[in-house]
Amino acid sequence: MLVLVLVHVHVLVLVLVLLLVPARSSFIPATGPRAASITLHMMLDYEKLDVYRCSLQFLSIALRLTMRMPRGYSYLGDQLRRAATSIPLNIAEGTGKVSPSDRAHFHVIARGSAMECGALVDVVRILGLANESEAREAKDLVVRIVSMLSKMCR
Repeated sequence: MLVLVLVHVHVLVLVLVLLLVPARSSFIPATGPRAASITLHMMLDYEKLDVYRCSLQFLSIALRLTMRMPRGYSYLGDQLRRAATSIPLNIAEGTGKVSPSDRAHFHVIARGSAMECGALVDVVRILGLANESEAREAKDLVVRIVSMLSKMCR
């Protein structure tokens, strides 16, 4: 239970960092002599996964979308926030599992949440709650996440 709480806190801190750093530079690697110690020091296994990084990037977009939603659409924002948050959390938890079947189970759940997010992005776009470019960027990330998770579920 403590590990799960620590994973949740860690993910929330990463999300806050992503929200505060401009979107285009959020995953540009550090350079210089200290870069390796900064970027690789104390890195957990799931943080090395591209699918995890993409899921955090998508979560950042999803949170921005939900913050701009009008009051009458709070149910949609809540659902998008929960589904988008579920993706990196299940990736992290699955990566920490020892048996391949346990890992696959959590990756299947993350994949399902990503599919839900894809549908939610479509709904948000149709309702006019997101501009076309933002919806396209979000959808492209979801497609990439689902593709990677599909391979991890095998």
